[in-house]
Amino acid sequence: MRRRAAIVLAVLVTALAAIGAAVRVLIARDREALLEELEREHHAQLQEAARRFGDDLHDIGDNLRFAGGLLASGGAIRDHERELRTLVEVVGQYKALSVTDASGRQALFIADPHAPGGIRSEPYASALASTSRAALAAEPGALSTSLPILLAEGEFRAFATTARRADQGLVAVAVLVDIRPLMAPFRLLAAQPGTRLLMLGAHGRPTSASDPALARAALDGATPLLQEGVARMRAGRASCLRLPEQEAVAVGFDAAPAVMCEVPIPVADGDPWSAATVTSTRTLAAHERRVSLRIGGAALLVTAFLAVFAAYVVAASRRAVALREAQRHADRLAHLHERVRKILDNIPTGVLALSAGRTISTVNRALQDRLGAVAPAGQPLASAFPRAPGAVHQRLDALLDRAQRAGEVQSLFGERLALFGDEGQFNVHAVPLEPLDPEVRALLVVEDISNVRALESQLVRAEKLASIGVLAAGVAHEIGTPLGVVRGRAEYLLGKTAAGSTHASGLGVIIEQIDQVSRTLRQLLDFSRIQPAAARPTPLEPIVENVLELLGLEAQRRSIALSAALGPGLSPMWADPDQLQQVLVNLVLNAFDACASGGRVVVGASPGEEGWAARITVQDDGYGVPEELRARVFDPFFTTKKRGQGTGLGLAIVAQIVRNHGGQIELESAEGGGTRVTVLWPSAPRAGAGAEEGSPHVAV
Repeated sequence: MRRRAAIVLAVLVTALAAIGAAVRVLIARDREALLEELEREHHAQLQEAARRFGDDLHDIGDNLRFAGGLLASGGAIRDHERELRTLVEVVGQYKALSVTDASGRQALFIADPHAPGGIRSEPYASALASTSRAALAAEPGALSTSLPILLAEGEFRAFATTARRADQGLVAVAVLVDIRPLMAPFRLLAAQPGTRLLMLGAHGRPTSASDPALARAALDGATPLLQEGVARMRAGRASCLRLPEQEAVAVGFDAAPAVMCEVPIPVADGDPWSAATVTSTRTLAAHERRVSLRIGGAALLVTAFLAVFAAYVVAASRRAVALREAQRHADRLAHLHERVRKILDNIPTGVLALSAGRTISTVNRALQDRLGAVAPAGQPLASAFPRAPGAVHQRLDALLDRAQRAGEVQSLFGERLALFGDEGQFNVHAVPLEPLDPEVRALLVVEDISNVRALESQLVRAEKLASIGVLAAGVAHEIGTPLGVVRGRAEYLLGKTAAGSTHASGLGVIIEQIDQVSRTLRQLLDFSRIQPAAARPTPLEPIVENVLELLGLEAQRRSIALSAALGPGLSPMWADPDQLQQVLVNLVLNAFDACASGGRVVVGASPGEEGWAARITVQDDGYGVPEELRARVFDPFFTTKKRGQGTGLGLAIVAQIVRNHGGQIELESAEGGGTRVTVLWPSAPRAGAGAEEGSPHVAV
């Protein structure tokens, strides 16, 4: 008896050790996955900020080349003073402009009337003069940049290039720029918890946007890995590296390793810039603790099952000693089995027990409720998930095979699977058991995390909308009014300029670009405001007819076939007609942009499932959306269109309108195989349910 008890105890200890090892492996794997996801996320954010900053530097170079082109067109330098003054006054970051001839003498100086006092004095004048001399010594057309001028009013830098005049040789055009507003995308990154910024300017020195501790560490050489990252920045490389805890603490972080991601900022015909973020991994510790608790719970469940099984073996071995003692132990075993069964039935996670032949032994109540029907005992595993596609069944079989070969728990974390028909996100664990009972050889644990991920997405979206609202209010106040004044002055000058002249063409471009900025501001404000919808019972057919009539000429112009396919039995929808039409117009125009000449766009609708008035689809046969971009198509300011052809707010506004009405929007696409956007719209509520009877409309 004692020998058998020792054997059972050894088996339990071995099982617990195996479970502990599996837990450690899973935690280490999850930690590495989280670190990789953190690196990808920060690298993508940094690349987007670098792209926007690089575009701003490119615009400065274009403006300088435009000014050089004016000076090279002929005439005296002062003949072009009015156009150059307009350039300084239109671009808010330009504080002064100077023209220097080939001998180094300043031939023209223009100051922004709103610039800080003393713009003609040191150090501004010295920066303009030295940068102009550097441009005259460089290749014609190259962009030269000064060292930073750090003052309370901002961080100023001088940018200069050269132009060749037919009568006087080379001249240098230099502009003094306050670049601190241009660094706003990087400052937003640095505002994230646990994240700091290091930005190197054209001369490889830290800018004012850099964290002071990182800037000092980049120069003193006391942190080897950080110095390696700085060397990569100066070499123009894009990469990520991990800083040990000692280096993270040395630059002011909490006691935890950090991740450093760096990207170059190329400048056409000029010295490159670079930027990097250093992010602490301390925030990942809380997630790791939650994962440990979940895995520990699963380990306790397996341990309890093994303990019950061990008790059964001990009870069976004692049956030879005395029938009464065996009966007593059998009753106790039955009682413990019932307790385990109740525990399994009352936990919210689905548990499926499988036999040695991969047939169903038992299913707990949580999983039985999701299936909606009794899972037949003795049937294959596929019968437990009848609405799942074959690919899902293959993944479950492969997971169970890996678990049985390895002899330890194998898991799928956060996988998108259609286990019950509709796709959701699940954690699936295959738990191999001791091969003593052929009826229960493995457990399949199914944890539905779709609601948790949906709440996380809603929280992220709410934070984004709050940030955009603050940004929109500031942009409208600080930019909208000056733009109106500039446009009025440009129209006045256009009226005083002869038609067809170079000046008239330039003023027309200024007015056009100001109108484009104004439209973008209006879209930004429309998106950031929470627009109440005057919802009422609305039939879909007239709305679709209006959309086809409005966009018919545009479809003909692009040689695209636009049609509708409305199914019978559509019930009225609870919607604001104008906003519903705006949704369809935006979706159809996006479909137009995705199609080549000769393409086809179809607006379809059919009665929705229970609780939905209609399932509306807009389908095209265009280029499709790459898989890596599909999750971002409804994000604000994300667009795949060329610069100047879209603001990235159209689909974000569509998604906001649909959600404000209580609907859902989904996108399916295959690269090169077209795109289909599906909108599920709610039904009109019954009288007394969603609105008072007789009320013409209710705000959603």
